[in-house]
Amino acid sequence: MDINKYNEDLVKSAEIKIPIEDEEDWTQSQSQKITDSHIRTLWYSHAPGSGAPASVLAGAIQAMTNLGYDTSEAKKVFFETKDSKDITELSQNLSYIFHLLNNAPKDSDNIYWKYKIYESWDDCLEDIDAGSIVKVESEEKTFYGWLGQIAAGAFGTALEGYDGKRIRDKYEKLDNYLKPVSTYNDDLTFQIALMAALEKHGKELSSIDIANEWAGLIPFAWSAEDIALKNLRLGIYPPESGYRSNPYREWIGAQMRGSICGMLYPGKPLKAAELAYKDGVVSHHNNGVLGEVYNAVMTSIAYYAKDIEQVVTEAMEYIPRKSQYYYVINKAYEIAKSSEDYVYVLEMLGERFARYNLVHAYPNIAIEIAAMVHGKGDFDKTLELIGMAGLDVDCNAAQVGNILGVLNSKVPDKWIEPLKGKFKTYVRRYEEISIREITDWTLKLAKDLR
Repeated sequence: MDINKYNEDLVKSAEIKIPIEDEEDWTQSQSQKITDSHIRTLWYSHAPGSGAPASVLAGAIQAMTNLGYDTSEAKKVFFETKDSKDITELSQNLSYIFHLLNNAPKDSDNIYWKYKIYESWDDCLEDIDAGSIVKVESEEKTFYGWLGQIAAGAFGTALEGYDGKRIRDKYEKLDNYLKPVSTYNDDLTFQIALMAALEKHGKELSSIDIANEWAGLIPFAWSAEDIALKNLRLGIYPPESGYRSNPYREWIGAQMRGSICGMLYPGKPLKAAELAYKDGVVSHHNNGVLGEVYNAVMTSIAYYAKDIEQVVTEAMEYIPRKSQYYYVINKAYEIAKSSEDYVYVLEMLGERFARYNLVHAYPNIAIEIAAMVHGKGDFDKTLELIGMAGLDVDCNAAQVGNILGVLNSKVPDKWIEPLKGKFKTYVRRYEEISIREITDWTLKLAKDLR
């Protein structure tokens, strides 16, 4: 149909139905209420599961500093505005701060620029010397991987965003759920979109195919994924969707969804890494994408590893050597192994990664590594250690819960029973799905990919 004709008919066919009201009031439309609320939320908000306070905008400034840019002007505007209640001022300066961040000058002395920037999977392969393929039996392991991820994510949601020392001071033990179980978790949201894309495209899957499922299935998101969704809705596709105007591009959002790639390529860590890279660039860039690669590879290796130590160390071989991410995971492992005192290890990690936001990939992967090393493969113990560490607890717990579920081919009953075999999401068309159903779907996709 001709587009001009379509628009002409739209006007000519409209029946006149003038709304009768005392006074026109466009300012209080539902869309404006939503917009104003979202703007205030970027300045200051609370995590929905735990109530922990956060400022996504302050995090953006911190993130761009960590990415090697001079953010002094943005900081100045933020501190001049942060206590304002005036939505006009908040709106104006929100835009101005993002403008300043998008155009911030490079700080050539920042350590970030001492490492290689990876722009493609081929770039990564140049600095990776690994590629095991091990035949595995995956059905039971995949089932417990999903159970472990969903249960651990639900446990961690109550602690998300809090400081580890405050958590340790408040709770003597963390050996069960802290509140009635809710399985809503954005970690799972994006994994379902990846599976839906694979269902349609199989081995020919591209990052753009994944992006299209995001655009259709995911109604809203936060930080990096929020920016990526906005980019996609403007027709900006990956990899550009992951880095354009996106200060959060090395935060945890890709790292938190890596496990599904390992379950789709059990015993094939290099293939899991490649799939994770395709998925990661939809919303992230460089080290942010490598976070997803590392969790994907650990999950894939867990299908054949003899213990958790092998999972952690062998997976490092799939991270490009010249990346800052490779430095981070090696340093985290070194610190984790340096003492049997877990609290001391957390303090050392806290000092090392203090400059990064609590949602950044680095401090959270360091917590994953430390908890796995000290938990020695025990599900209960490792989950408690993850909780004691604080920061983005649900994301870390979910990934480690998946890895341990796969490795051990079991999850303790006390974590499984409250789930009642189901979990709920805010993914369109997948608002409620059984754990058995998503397991069977994963197994089918994995078989198709062989």
